[in-house]
Amino acid sequence: MELDLSPRLPKKVYGGDGGSYFAWCPEELPMLRDGNIGAAKLALEKYGLALPRYSDSSKVAYVLQGSGTAGIVLPEKEEKVIEIRKGDSIAIPFGVVTWWFNNEDTELVILFLGETHKGHKAGQFTEFYLTGSNGIFTGFSTEFVGRAWDLDETTVKKLVGSQTGNGIVKVDGALKMPSPRKGDREGFVLNCLEAPLDVDIKDGGRVVVLNTKNLPLVGEVGFGADLVRIDGHSMCSPGFSCDSALQVTYIVGGSGRVQVVGADGKRVLETHVKAGALFIVPRFFVVSKIADSDGLSWFSIVTTPDPIFTHLAGKTSVWKALSPEVLQAAFKVAPEVEKAFRSKRTSDAIFFPPPN
Repeated sequence: MELDLSPRLPKKVYGGDGGSYFAWCPEELPMLRDGNIGAAKLALEKYGLALPRYSDSSKVAYVLQGSGTAGIVLPEKEEKVIEIRKGDSIAIPFGVVTWWFNNEDTELVILFLGETHKGHKAGQFTEFYLTGSNGIFTGFSTEFVGRAWDLDETTVKKLVGSQTGNGIVKVDGALKMPSPRKGDREGFVLNCLEAPLDVDIKDGGRVVVLNTKNLPLVGEVGFGADLVRIDGHSMCSPGFSCDSALQVTYIVGGSGRVQVVGADGKRVLETHVKAGALFIVPRFFVVSKIADSDGLSWFSIVTTPDPIFTHLAGKTSVWKALSPEVLQAAFKVAPEVEKAFRSKRTSDAIFFPPPN
């Protein structure tokens, strides 16, 4: 059976006036199940509220568009009410309760990528809603709810039965929702569009890496992430994760070409990608990308908190480390060919601007 790495778009799972929830399906993207990876997207209209829920999987959220408010409750901790905006990344360990709200005219769109190896279904997030028609209260009897919260039967029925929406609802604009609190973002959010750059190559590309140093909760979710932006017609050096991690890539903007090479030198993917597509690079497979004229940007998770990559072009590539004689023998070429090969790409860049 051939490996299908083709990029996919998500499918709508549920939604209404307040917004929609989309997810990538393991049936269409088998690498999700094989790699225990979940991927979903939340889109909230104005006054849309994603009801309080927790998940069976750790995730990283990335705000693709718009701005709004998020509520985060770590176990045995007070609620953090956080202002969120385009470019924000938030690490969310499994079991943490969250809610999301949009009070702006622009649609708020949030990407979720994470691991499902501790989840109920491989390759899918399972959400547990605290309220709504499919909330946990609806599963308990009136007696149990009443005794747990010391409420009379009438109050219990109002509490459990009044919210007929599920997952996402649209609230009355007159209802004053919690305002973000100063200081609550600290330690919970990293804006990838404003953070110091880990890599910055003129006319080539830029990278911001999420790790345990700039976002401590990354250590709890168990994997890292990055935002990569390359300029028009630039190339991202061929490379692979040398610590057996999977790379899960969502195209944030622009368009371009992608090639992936696997075992036995076989090209397993050659495709054109654009915003909204998601694909997965298996462990140790080599991937490279070339942007179209409008550039290319992507947000990725790598299934280890502090990933290590090996690039196959540039000053720090393995080719530069190997002995000239080994390269001559391995490529079966004359010394002058090996010398020409070695003398190219002498900078430590991982992004290459287009040829002059």
